[in-house]
Parts: sequence; structure tokens; C-alpha cells
Amino acid sequence: MSSEIGIVRGTALYIGALLGPGLLLLPGLAAHQAGPASIVAWVVLLGASALFAIVFAGLGVRHPSAGGVWGYATAGLGDRAGRAVAWCFLAGVITGAPIVCVIGGNYVAELTGGGVRVAATTAALLLVGALGVIARGVRTSATVQFGLVALLLVVVVGAVASAAPASAAANWTPFAPHGWSAVGRAAATLMLAFVGWEAIAPLTTRFAHPRRQLPVVIAIAFVATAVVYLALGVVTVAALGPRAGTEVPLAALLTLGLGDAGTAVAAVGAVVLTVGAVLAYMSGAAGLARALRRDPAGAGAQQDTLPLWLGLAILASGAVLIVPLATGAIDLATLVNVPTTFFLVVYLGCTAAGWRLLGGTPKVCAAAAFATVGVVLAFCGAALIPAALVTVAAAGRRKRPAPLPIG
Repeated sequence: MSSEIGIVRGTALYIGALLGPGLLLLPGLAAHQAGPASIVAWVVLLGASALFAIVFAGLGVRHPSAGGVWGYATAGLGDRAGRAVAWCFLAGVITGAPIVCVIGGNYVAELTGGGVRVAATTAALLLVGALGVIARGVRTSATVQFGLVALLLVVVVGAVASAAPASAAANWTPFAPHGWSAVGRAAATLMLAFVGWEAIAPLTTRFAHPRRQLPVVIAIAFVATAVVYLALGVVTVAALGPRAGTEVPLAALLTLGLGDAGTAVAAVGAVVLTVGAVLAYMSGAAGLARALRRDPAGAGAQQDTLPLWLGLAILASGAVLIVPLATGAIDLATLVNVPTTFFLVVYLGCTAAGWRLLGGTPKVCAAAAFATVGVVLAFCGAALIPAALVTVAAAGRRKRPAPLPIG
């Protein structure tokens, strides 16, 4: 079949889902929260990502589902839990799209010398522009997505390579200036960089030989992303020292090697990556939203067109999240925890389903991953409230038709 994918393309797609524009922001936020000890959070979450890789590989091989996380949770936990997981995924996209736009806005503000209001205004323009593009049924093609991933890798590798010579041992002391509990808060923030296994789950049905190909693809994707994550986390602390807590860490790293031109390179890359990531997330959310709602009016419409209610929800989320940021009423680290918490609930449901559906080592990994997600959730604070409300509301909805076929 022409839609089937092999190891090379599958690996590229998985790496593309796991690496996102969050890398342009999160290393700095984590360093601000926990100082050099943020590297502990990186290591812990890399371990969690390895567990997720094993669990999703097991689910993909044994229970391939075109419905992705919806299908997994429904198969393992039942219809109500499946709907709750699916709606939390949508809520993560709805609240995450404005945050991703803020990343691009921060880099523009750094380039122009503007403050938080410039960042928020740029974020709002990027969000409205992306919604306008996808409302016309336009999405990023697979080739464009590959290009965006390549651009991100070039920016990250360039930043690490240019800044590494500036590393100093003195930048690692004091190691935990805000106490060890700050590591938990940093982990909750960094978790947004580790989502992606759930977004790529529907691809499991497109492998020609999933039992042979999927474990190889997932292993390569995990190793590649782990190297990138760890290198960036280490160099951010080692090279920037007291300045590691910036909201534009890639710009700061590139400036060490390229001077003022580094800020411009980072800003251009950040804007391009922001738009591409938002379009990709919205396209994926649109398909799941139509499946959940079984929207008859949308049955014959272009599948990549965003349902009106979803577009309005993203706009409302942008107003609720971006405006307080512009006025200084809330900080960016708190905002990041909102979509992160929704995605953590998705992982909680999928790992619980994995424990029910899998056996042997994958079952043990699912239990360990479930426990890890639970611990990280405990550090999400007030962001747990909207996640709990969406979970309860979604689980209490009347029964809908079963998700896309499993198996």
C-alpha cells in the first residue's frame, strides 16, 4: 500500500513528533526553577521517556489502533476512560497552541528589544494567523514537517556546539539553589518536551510489518532525542551559568558563538518552528475532534479543516492564557503547566491501559511509567484543576460510537 511506512520514514516521523519548539524554551525555564539540579529532572524524564517508548511499542504491536491514545485507553480501561483521555489530548492542544506561539513571541521580543507585551502580541498574531491558515484547509505536508525537524536540529546542534567551549565547572555550583523539591517542579515543566509518543500513536497501523519495524523505529527515535535533550540541558547550565534561566535559551547559546547574529538566527528559526508546530498540532486535533463529535456536517468537508468549535476554543484559550502574560498577572512557567498537565493525564490513562493490556516487561514498564507520571502530576499545582474538570466532564458524557478500529 502506498500509505505504508518503513523504518526510515517512520523514524523521521517519530523524531519529528518527539522534538518540538518546546526545546526553544523549556531548558531555560527548568534552569530558572531548579538551577543546575534541573539536569536531574532531565535524566529522570529521559528514564520516563524510555518507559513510554516500551509501553507504546507494546501497545502498537499488540493493539494497533488508528484511534491512537483514544483506542488504547478504550481497549484497556473502557469507553468512559477512553473519552476522558481523548478529550484531555484535545485540551492539551487547545491550551498548548497559545503557549507554543509565546515561544516564538519571546524570541521576537529578544531580537527587537521588546518586553513581555511584544512577546504576547507576537504570540497572538501567530496564533490568529495559524488559525486563519488552517481554517482554509491548509496544513504542513510531511516534507515540510521533516524540514522543520531538520531546522530544529540544526538550531539546537549549532547552539550546543557554539556554546560548549564557554562551559565552566563553576556554573554547576550551587547545584540545588532552590532545594530538591524544585527538581519536581522543573520535571513538571520539562514534561512538555517529552510528549509526542501519544501524538504519533495512530501511525502504528501504517507499518507494513509492525512487530519487526516498530521496536526498531521507537528505539532509534528514543536514542536520538535523548542525546539532543541531554546535550541541550547540560550545555544550557554549563555555558550560561547564572543566565541559564532565560526564556530564550537557544538565543543565549547561539550568541556565545555567533555574537548578535545568534539572536536573529534564533528568532527566525523560532517563528518558523512555531507556525509549523501549531499547524501540525491543529491538524491532528481536527481529526480526533471530528471522530469524537461524529460531526455530520463535517463528514464531507476537508479532513484537515478545523471544526468551528475547536477553532473558537483555541482562540478563547489564547485570550485566557496570553492576556494575563502580557499584563504580568501570571508567569510563563505557570502557563506551561496547563497543557503539560493535560498531556500527563493522557499518559496516565495510556500507561494504566498498558498495564491492563500488556504482559511481561512492557507490563512492568507500564506500571513504573504510571507511577512516574503520578509523581510528576503532584507538582503541577493549580493546573490540576482544569485537567480534573475536563476528565470528569468527558468521562460523564453519554456513550458515543466506538473509536476507530483496533487491530
